[in-house]
Amino acid sequence: MSEKSSVLDVKQRGGDTEKMTVNVGVVDLGQVDLLVQEGFYTNRSDLIRTALRNQLALHADAVKQTLARRTLTVGLQHYSRGDLEQAVAAGQRLRVQVVGLARIANDVTPELAQQAIESVTVLGAFQASPAVRKALAGRIF
Repeated sequence: MSEKSSVLDVKQRGGDTEKMTVNVGVVDLGQVDLLVQEGFYTNRSDLIRTALRNQLALHADAVKQTLARRTLTVGLQHYSRGDLEQAVAAGQRLRVQVVGLARIANDVTPELAQQAIESVTVLGAFQASPAVRKALAGRIF
């Protein structure tokens, strides 16, 4: 499987988002609403996304070092049926390690996934059919 063809930068895929719930105290929430009301942000989500990006930028060096140490792929990692069949034919077992989105194609059978994938570690989102998820349940960390 060629890394170039299967790894995409998540920034290019602006429409792909995941919902996240954040519990905040009433005073903090009131201050957020005040900033929105005063026009600093368009809405609560805008403020939270901005704050999140600022924190990620602040810790960018630590993230880079951790990614290098743990050999994680950043962005979108897509595994097609052909990718997995190729790994099995070569006698390889894949370790899926992604920060972002890992996706297994819908035409991948549970049996093929079990043969080809040793483990799945995803910090972000993992998309696979319910049958493949079930087949890999003991290997998802």
